[in-house]
Amino acid sequence: MPNLSQIKRQRMLDFLEKLKKEHTDDESIRAFTEIENQLRDKKYGLVWEEHSERVDEMLEENIPIFTEDADRKITALPDAPYNFILEGDNLQSLYLLQKTHRGKVDVIYIDPPYNTGGKDFIYEDKFIDSQDGYRHSKWLSFMAERLELARSILCNSGCIFISIDANEFAQLKLLCDNIFGESNFIGCLIWRKKTGGGQTDEFFVTEHEYIMAYRKTPEFKWIEFTQQANINDYKYEDKRGKYKIVKLEKWGSSSHREDRPTMYSSVINPDGEELFPIAPDGKPGRWRVGRNRLERLINDDRVHWQKDRTNRWIPYEKVYFSESKGKLLKSRSILYDVAETGTATKLLTNIFGKKDVFENPKPIEIIKFILKHTTGSIVLDFFAGSGSTAQAVMEFNIEEDAERQFILCTNNENNICTEVTYPRVRTVITGFRADGTQYSDGIPANLKYFRCDWTPRKPEDYLLSNALCLHIREMIELQHGIEVDNVRNVLILNKDDYRRYVMDDTIYPQIENIWVNQNIVFNSEEMEKLNALGFKYIPREFFGQELREAAE
Repeated sequence: MPNLSQIKRQRMLDFLEKLKKEHTDDESIRAFTEIENQLRDKKYGLVWEEHSERVDEMLEENIPIFTEDADRKITALPDAPYNFILEGDNLQSLYLLQKTHRGKVDVIYIDPPYNTGGKDFIYEDKFIDSQDGYRHSKWLSFMAERLELARSILCNSGCIFISIDANEFAQLKLLCDNIFGESNFIGCLIWRKKTGGGQTDEFFVTEHEYIMAYRKTPEFKWIEFTQQANINDYKYEDKRGKYKIVKLEKWGSSSHREDRPTMYSSVINPDGEELFPIAPDGKPGRWRVGRNRLERLINDDRVHWQKDRTNRWIPYEKVYFSESKGKLLKSRSILYDVAETGTATKLLTNIFGKKDVFENPKPIEIIKFILKHTTGSIVLDFFAGSGSTAQAVMEFNIEEDAERQFILCTNNENNICTEVTYPRVRTVITGFRADGTQYSDGIPANLKYFRCDWTPRKPEDYLLSNALCLHIREMIELQHGIEVDNVRNVLILNKDDYRRYVMDDTIYPQIENIWVNQNIVFNSEEMEKLNALGFKYIPREFFGQELREAAE
């Protein structure tokens, strides 16, 4: 059967060749070439009107940079990596993350605007309503540019999960097939977001949304859990049945009180005495579970007490035998009972001590589900909103004894970042709300807060390299999850910095990492001291292209 579209297209191309011979001026040739490119463009998939954004226009004359808001820095675990909140247009943040994290991010979860036709999608400072004839093409332009950048910063074993509903589901699937490759489609999770209600729905009560998942390459692995249960391993028995025991004191690395302060507390042993956890070296230790869970285990008679060789009572968790254990239960595509929107709303109300802080937050349980089945350390959310991803990562780290880091990108429309995202993260870390009341015991973590900004590509009164040097520190900190304190982590931008830090006998022995401006000329003695520290040059990918374009 002939391809009618192809026949028509070829007829048009043949006529175009005839016109080229008749009109040979430059203006006509440029127009003909543009028409030909459109005719030869892909013939399957999404076609939409491309729209530029203010960030794209700003990039023509300006370079994106980060500046730190030091007042919002939180350091609760001095030796642990930093997490980051990046305030500003997420397209601007993604451009900079391309420089610091290309091929390094392990997991991306985003909850973008659904483009419902209501007030959920702002494009160029305007709400896009259902009457906008370019509603879908504006959303596709908006998403395509961001997803292209997202793919570039994913590592080869990385993956992206995108929450969406029926308004843009079909368009998003085709868009992601084009960007990530149809063969890299992992699958689509259906999340039951609510039960009951639905009186405003015209036909069906909409109880679900979707979570679309793509990997970057076949190196991605989805983790499934298998436990081969053997009844003979369950040597104890009570009214609930046979069980085995797992020590509740933490053993091995990260077993001291200072590693997890919130997991150090006392329990009452069978003799009525107060018992604290002890590490293998005899110092104050920590429990394997948090205080709240430990109390639940005790109250539910799920703690087995047993004395060790020193006659010291040791608590163990009872792990009961189940026939279902030992079977590989593959993940299901429908998430019936992970959590509902109402669960997330109640959590947010508890965190802030008031209602209606943020509309339709995502439950942290969804993100924990994703984290549980994926690997890696860096988790990015560039539509951060209320900050659910941050809380999910921090709680996951405690529950699974993991060390994942989060990077959140969000704008500050209606003060979302400063009044919702950041306060929520701060409260989860410190355990205290903005009004001073206690929310929890806290989850110690570190956080830095950067804002997106611009610097001119062609400054009139100074060199571009001098302007960009002022923002190298933020790039290094973001790339490595550290703080450049000029003691342990040192940045050398000029000879004065070298004398100030490297030549200081009190600082030099403490230096662990040092980055050096490539334009500084050192003598052999100075180079010897730098080599002894294993110095690194400031990466050219930060602003090298911009400096080359400025001929610097």
